Amino acid sequence: MAEKELTEKQEIFLEALCNEAKGNFRQAMRIAGYSDKTTIKEVAGVLKDEIVERASMLLALNAPKAAIGIIDVLDDPSSMGARNSVAAAREVLDRTGLIKKEQLEVKSSEGGLFILPPKKVENDEDEPSDYEMG
Repeated sequence: MAEKELTEKQEIFLEALCNEAKGNFRQAMRIAGYSDKTTIKEVAGVLKDEIVERASMLLALNAPKAAIGIIDVLDDPSSMGARNSVAAAREVLDRTGLIKKEQLEVKSSEGGLFILPPKKVENDEDEPSDYEMG
């Protein structure tokens, strides 16, 4: 996919959104020079992919900080806000792909055979079972 050509105003908006505006769309628009009459949808709608890409990059850039935050709690588990720090760090790490991975290991020898438990059949009281029919 070819990269979209952005105007200087759009570039400034994206940069401000992820930095000094701290995610505040209206503030980023003002920094970039958009009129207060311009709707957020007009600006953000066109830049949706770029906004998602930059947010993803922002999370990736903060993954080391999140990892260090978890380690800091290991060193001082009684520190103020430790539980919140770990929760926030876990969210950042999850979203960057550094999550606890659950692995299921299946070992197979040649000619493997799976034995399944018998099916449970529910009989209606009115219908005779195979044993009753003779």
